[in-house]
Amino acid sequence: MFQPSPPLRAAMLLAGLLGAIPPATAADPPAPVVIADVVELSGGGASNGQNWRQGLELATAEINAAGGLLGHPVQLSHYDTQTNPTVSRAMIQKAIDEHPLAIMGPIYSGSVKVDLPLTRQAEIPQFVGAQAADITASDDPYVFRAIISQARGMERIADYMRDTLHARRVAVVWVNNAFGRGGRDALAAALQSRGITLAVDRSIEYGTLGFAADIAALRHAHADVVFPYMTAEDTARFVKAYRAAALSAPLVGETTLLQQDVLDLVGSALDGARAHLALTAAAPGVAMAGFRDRFAARFHHLPDHEAIASYSALFAVKAVAERVGRLDAKALAAALHGASITVAEQPGILFDSRWDAHGDLQRESFLGEAVNGAVTVVQTFR
Repeated sequence: MFQPSPPLRAAMLLAGLLGAIPPATAADPPAPVVIADVVELSGGGASNGQNWRQGLELATAEINAAGGLLGHPVQLSHYDTQTNPTVSRAMIQKAIDEHPLAIMGPIYSGSVKVDLPLTRQAEIPQFVGAQAADITASDDPYVFRAIISQARGMERIADYMRDTLHARRVAVVWVNNAFGRGGRDALAAALQSRGITLAVDRSIEYGTLGFAADIAALRHAHADVVFPYMTAEDTARFVKAYRAAALSAPLVGETTLLQQDVLDLVGSALDGARAHLALTAAAPGVAMAGFRDRFAARFHHLPDHEAIASYSALFAVKAVAERVGRLDAKALAAALHGASITVAEQPGILFDSRWDAHGDLQRESFLGEAVNGAVTVVQTFR
């Protein structure tokens, strides 16, 4: 009977052991792709920031349920700016250290302006909720808007005030921060070019509690329209003071005037007010209706414009990443310039959208009216 030598017996034993180990049946799971959410989760902008976060959370869940980004699961990392530009800059640096494919946020213009040098140096695309007109004026190749700019919105609402309301004198009360100054300047330019007089031009400080002096100025101005341009909490307090004063000039504004957070605070006190809405859950269309229902089912409230902006921005990242064919932040930014995405191609974009060479967003917007404490869309701007 054949007896193998000791070395041969050892080799045969090792071969038997190796043969007992089953071969790998699947590759290691794909590594997650990081999307960094840097936004106002506390402080004065928390209501906006929480909506923004929820929009991203819903988009992430839906993208992952459909197979992720190019087969990789999305990992959403949250960083709180505390509505403070200094903190925002520190959070952006922390986010960059995670090597994200894209950074989403912040919303407040003052924070965005101090953040942009960091994301530009890191060559990471940043989708911002800020509307200040000068954010895209520096030709930064890595900044993209998730919502149309103040300048475009002010031009559309100025046309409405001239052509429909036949306004000749407009009173503006605006919050004295980067957001408010940018909006005031954009509106003033739009009014001047249309031959409309700025009858009252008053700034308030963020967090103002009393509006007695502003109401007195409005009472004596005999303006055809009163245009409040403030953050949500300031807008709500102003609307209550304005209604209590029983002034008769119609309230007309931009997106913040009729945003859901303001309506939740003042209810029917805003009835009759009209505003240009860059985004609204009341917008027509099957894609928006489906998003609105899914969002409400998950978070138990209607989405505000910030939630719509962040949700659609993440789907823009998905659509363009699929065109590029790889998860490369620099290539993604380059492909976003001039990119057009239709709802037919990517329903999550919610509206046919295009980003120009400056990162400015081109898409339809709406004229809304407050009716029984809710928004009704009465006109579409294209």
